[in-house]
Amino acid sequence: MTEPDTIDAALRALLADILGLGEERAAALTEDSGLFGELPEFDSMAVATVLTEMEDRLGILIDDDEVEGEIFETYGNLLAFSRSKVAG
Repeated sequence: MTEPDTIDAALRALLADILGLGEERAAALTEDSGLFGELPEFDSMAVATVLTEMEDRLGILIDDDEVEGEIFETYGNLLAFSRSKVAG
């Protein structure tokens, strides 16, 4: 099983790669950092790519009915969702 710090690091790397944020901006994300609607790079097209990459990098499956807008409101929400999926 993946440790929480590993999930955090993987998620930050994923956002840096997919959104082109760069390591510094990704590292600066806090639990309260806004994502969708806050980061211009995080648009509706990016959501699908982020979900696919989360599945690949974290070894999880995300069902369509699990995807809710609030997951993408903040980095903390996305991290919590990722951790819950990895935990099974």
